[in-house]
Amino acid sequence: MVEGLDNVVFVVEDRPEDGSLDLLGEYHGVALTDRGQYGFGELPDRIVLYREPLLAIAEDDLDELREQIHITLVHEIAHFFGIDDDELHRLGWG
Repeated sequence: MVEGLDNVVFVVEDRPEDGSLDLLGEYHGVALTDRGQYGFGELPDRIVLYREPLLAIAEDDLDELREQIHITLVHEIAHFFGIDDDELHRLGWG
């Protein structure tokens, strides 16, 4: 469990809406750093993993699939905490 990760659902979908295989995951919500008043009754943020792109990049290698899922989850959870793509790339999680 990640401390501070609250009111977030994790979802697996086949592909992004555009049907591409380029996007492995996505964060939908308002980052903690951008929230004003946030409280009871808010819909949960969503972290989506895209099954087909992850499988395509792993090329039938189960260890590679696990690694890509791990990297994607770290990346999307970082967005929840307000870390942008530039900082993620700098940290090696791009």
